[in-house]
Parts: sequence; structure tokens; C-alpha cells
Amino acid sequence: MKNKILVIDFGGQYNQLVGRRVRECNVYSEIYSYRIGVDKIREMDPKGVILTGGPNSCYLEGAPQLGRELFEMGIPVLGLCYGAQMMQYVMGGNVGIAPIREYGKTKTYFNTESPLFKGLPEESIVWMSHTDYISEMAPGFEIIAHTADCPVAACQNKDMGLYAIQFHPEVLHTEYGKQILSNFILDICACEPDWRMDSFVEDSITAIREKVGDGKVLLALSGGVDSSVAAGLLSRAIGNQLTCVFVDHGLMRKNEGDEVEAVFGPEGDFDLNFIRVNAAERYYAKLAGVTDPERKRKIIGEEFIRIFEEESKKIGAVDFLAQGTIYPDVVESGLGGESAVIKSHHNVGGLPDFVDFKDIIEPLRDLFKDEVRKVGLELGLPAELVFRQPFPGPGLGIRIIGEVTGDKVKIVQDADFIYRDEIAKAVKEGIMEEPNQYFAALTNVRSVGVMGDYRTYDYAIALRAVKTIDFMTAEAADIPASVLQRVMSRIINEVNGVNRVFYDITSKPPGTIEME
Repeated sequence: MKNKILVIDFGGQYNQLVGRRVRECNVYSEIYSYRIGVDKIREMDPKGVILTGGPNSCYLEGAPQLGRELFEMGIPVLGLCYGAQMMQYVMGGNVGIAPIREYGKTKTYFNTESPLFKGLPEESIVWMSHTDYISEMAPGFEIIAHTADCPVAACQNKDMGLYAIQFHPEVLHTEYGKQILSNFILDICACEPDWRMDSFVEDSITAIREKVGDGKVLLALSGGVDSSVAAGLLSRAIGNQLTCVFVDHGLMRKNEGDEVEAVFGPEGDFDLNFIRVNAAERYYAKLAGVTDPERKRKIIGEEFIRIFEEESKKIGAVDFLAQGTIYPDVVESGLGGESAVIKSHHNVGGLPDFVDFKDIIEPLRDLFKDEVRKVGLELGLPAELVFRQPFPGPGLGIRIIGEVTGDKVKIVQDADFIYRDEIAKAVKEGIMEEPNQYFAALTNVRSVGVMGDYRTYDYAIALRAVKTIDFMTAEAADIPASVLQRVMSRIINEVNGVNRVFYDITSKPPGTIEME
């Protein structure tokens, strides 16, 4: 795709968010590590490049950098935070430790004659997060923004199309961040806003048909949003050449296996070949004694593939395995950007080396979660399915801290069912807004309690609820104390093996939304 922006990652925590903001301008973006090099960037021929923030100091030996060649390619480049400092350093400026470190919301003053700040007021709030600062600009640059403590909050070399911003326009705390990025992408880079989900659906259908031909496809259907949308897209493209296999690994939410079958099975509204495999005991045996979360993910991913291989042999010749992999899966597994591996996803980093299919089809691999939902609506999937609660591929295996057993699964299933039920009631009563994601998890903490006249030594349940736009950053939802009290009381009284309930208020970052 020629009309695209490359996001070059220097290890910043907001790398995915930058890529997502580009797409909100209806322009396609891809995220790559800075290690990709200038030659590869030139080969991909983007309309523009955005350099992310990062944790390093650009003037130290071994700090990640790209050479002057990038800035002399003749395409616009926007540096954010570390990316801005690195641009200035490479181009002959000076960067050092700031006399006053800036962090958080900061009043900033803009030169609105700069094309980057077109349409902005002369002052507004931005989100700063830096210890280093640009102490001297590179030759040919001029200041276009400053704060009380940061003389070069932004600078530009308009003739070369180079722009350096010390703050983070990609986060919501920066009041006009979306406008700044839009100015760069649509005006300075002259991108056409042609990245839309209706055209994505039609292009994907054509591509799937060309790739599959008259072959057969086996889809890993979990019943979650991603795999369900993948099923709808594949069904539209190849019809009964598609077989959907639902592996009930015994790690689903309460009653969810039956609910998935009701939607996608013979009695449902989808024209699909549907097979349900009940594999709970097989998974529990494989997970026995395993406590490391990465190892659990690997085991769950490998068993998925092995079961699909077995089912494909029963079906007959199957040429392709389809999966609901989405772009954050790819990036968080360390396959896209520079950031450290956050977790292995069962359908990306968790795959075994040998897969007994000709190829893997991942029709949603380039999409963020909200884009997947838009595709689902374009395909005519019911809204209650498209907007259902997110659920990780490894299921409750990563909502149980430590070893997974059948007894622990039942505890967390029952607690989670109560939690979701009480949240739904509170939302319906108008007591609170529904969080974007919420669930109960089983900790490995056991403590003394008293129930009736008896001493107990049972587990603690952790409740999680977050507010988020894109699932890349998140804040803990503000759940009223009265609702939490009802949840706690029901869980303690109705779920055997639990005598404490915690509420997790950790944001993302530094935490992740899931527990493991």
C-alpha cells in the first residue's frame, strides 16, 4: 500500500497508540523497529515517517538511532519525544539533561503559523514526559512551541519537512493532539484518507479468494470478537470451503461453550461448518504443575494447533489454517515494533515451530481492535457479538495466577459470572457506566478468614475493570463502593474456596489489562 505512514519504534510505551492515531485519520500505518534501517524504509516508499518516544538518552553510546540519510530522503519526518531529540542530535543539535524535568499536563505556547499547528489556539495543554531536552537546535531549525521550562517544545525545518515535538500528541491528555497529527499526515505528508473498513472488507474478500482458490480452510473459532469477525469475513469470501472448529479448552467463562455453539452451531444464523471439541481434561493435564504465564500461553497455543491438525485429518485435506490474529497481538509479541515482548499471544508467539498446513490465513492481522469491530458491523454481524466483552485466547488460563486446575477454573468462572451480573445490573439501574472490559481473576494469595464459627484459609479473587479507547492504554474504572460491596458479598457467600475480594486499580501501563 503506497499511501501509508511508517511508525518507527524506539521502545516507547505509546508505539501502538501512535499507529492507531494515524489510522484515525483514515490513513494506513505500520509499526517497525528502528532496526529496520533506512534502506528498508526507502524501499517501502511511505508518504511520511513518525519516530516514537523511547526510554534512552540519544547522546549515550549504544543509544538507538537512525542516520542522517533518513532525514535527507525528501519525505516528511515527525519526531516525538525521544524521536525529536534523536532527530536534533543526528542533525547537529545538542541534547542534554533538562534543568527542570517535565512530566504530565503542561501549558504550551504554539506558533500557529507552522503547518504542524495550523488551526490550534496559541496555547493549550500537552502531555510531557522527559528528563532530557533539546538544549540547542540543529542548523536550519526554528522553534515553533515552548513551555515555561522547555525552550524547545517543538521545532521545524519546513524546507526539509522535518518536525520535532518534545511532547506526546498521541495521548488524550494533549488537548489538540489529534489535530497536530492530522496536520502532519494529511497536509504535510499529503496522504489520501483512503483507509476505510468498507474498502478493507471488499479488498480482503478478493485477496482471500485469490489465495485460497478451491482449497479448504480451517478456522480456530473461539467465539470472541476477533475470531467471530474472521469467520464472517472468510464465510463471505469462500462459503462452505470454511470449517470452523471451536475448541472448548475448559478455560471459557461460565456457560460460554454452550453459548458459542448456540450462535455458530447448526441452530445459529451462520452458514458455517461447525465442529465443537471438548478438550478440558486434555488441557488440565498439560497445564498441571505449570505456573509460569509464558509457559502456560505456549502450552495452550500448541494444544490449539495440535487439535486443529487432528480435526483437519478427520475432515480430510485441509490447506489453510485461519486465525483471528490482530495487529496488537503482532506488536505485543515482539514481531512488529521495538518494545520489549509484553506477552506471547497463543495465535502469534505461542505457535509451535511445525504447523501441518500449507499456510496460515490471518485476515485481521493488520487491524486494531476497534477496526475489527467496524469490520464486524460491515459484515452484518449482530452488535451484541461485535461489542461483547474481550476475552483472551488462552482464556481463564491467564486469569488464574499460578497452576491451572479444574477446581480453580470453577472458582473463577463462578466469581466472574457474579461480577459481570452485578455490573450489568448497576449499568441498567443507571448507577454507573459500563467499563470497556471487566472480569474476575483468581490470585494465588491464600489467607485466613472467618465464616460463621469456622476459620477458613482460602483464595482471594481480584476484580479488574478498565476504561479504554483502544486497549493499548487503560485506566481503572471508578466502580461505586456499593456495587463492589454487592459483588464481594455474593462471591464470598456463593463461591466455595474464596474468602477475600480485591479490586485492582492499576492502569495500563505500567500493568497490562490481563493478569498474566
